[in-house]
Amino acid sequence: MMGAVDRVDWHILSELQADARLSFNELSRRVKLSAPAVADRVRRLEEAGVIVGYHAQVDLERAGRPVRAVVVMDCYGPTCLLRDPEVAAWPEVQELYRVTGPGCSVLVVATASMDAFEDLIDRLARYGRPSSSMILADQLPWSPVQPVPSP
Repeated sequence: MMGAVDRVDWHILSELQADARLSFNELSRRVKLSAPAVADRVRRLEEAGVIVGYHAQVDLERAGRPVRAVVVMDCYGPTCLLRDPEVAAWPEVQELYRVTGPGCSVLVVATASMDAFEDLIDRLARYGRPSSSMILADQLPWSPVQPVPSP
């Protein structure tokens, strides 16, 4: 088990969040540690579950899914979509959250067209009442995780 994430770990995390394809040699140069020391720290961050994966950011519009929306589902009880693990595997579902408030879950979805979006809403309606808001623009499409400021 790993202890607290220290200043050097945060520097490594910052560099990897900016470019996860950095070699250990380049990463070591940037954080001013040897490549083996950086490799060890990255391995420990992975084993501790701080680093949970490496992903490519994909432009949904250029990838053929320009219609994006946030859908709040109002579905409690035995028919709740959160009870169906297959929903999370639907290709249109980009993110799925269990939430508090006026619904039980929030989905971020991306479809190829408005017709495909309408079909998705119809599929979701089997589980309860969907309420959607179209995403018009990315104001903050992604933000790196940063250390919590000290009080």
